[in-house]
Amino acid sequence: MSELKKAITDQHNFLQELQQILETELHLISSRDAESLINLLKNKETLLESIQQQDVVIEKLYIQCDSEQQSNPEVVSLFEQAKEMVAQCQFRTKINQTAIEQGQLRLEHLRNLLLESRAKESMTYDKSGRTRGGNTGGGISA
Repeated sequence: MSELKKAITDQHNFLQELQQILETELHLISSRDAESLINLLKNKETLLESIQQQDVVIEKLYIQCDSEQQSNPEVVSLFEQAKEMVAQCQFRTKINQTAIEQGQLRLEHLRNLLLESRAKESMTYDKSGRTRGGNTGGGISA
């Protein structure tokens, strides 16, 4: 029984660490620090694997317990806390996803503005006075 409580408590520690990583991830996304973000993502991947392994341990210990131990108020409370922490991690992940998507939209908008600007700079007129894109400096030959 105490093994199950310890396993769930260890999972709480992993989930708290994941929450901290998700907060740091959001900061790195907003500051556009790609190198630090890549390093953080490697740590996050390792932590997620640890969480998954701990889930397997908890499941085995839970199955070994009888129904009275499974319905113990302390165990139920630990599980509820863990579920709440997982929900918070999911929420933070959605926030980070939204931040990434918004960053990508801003980059796409900036790219389009630069392309439009470049197209306007190379704009010339043909013999009839209509505008057309052309190569700047390409009409001179020796």
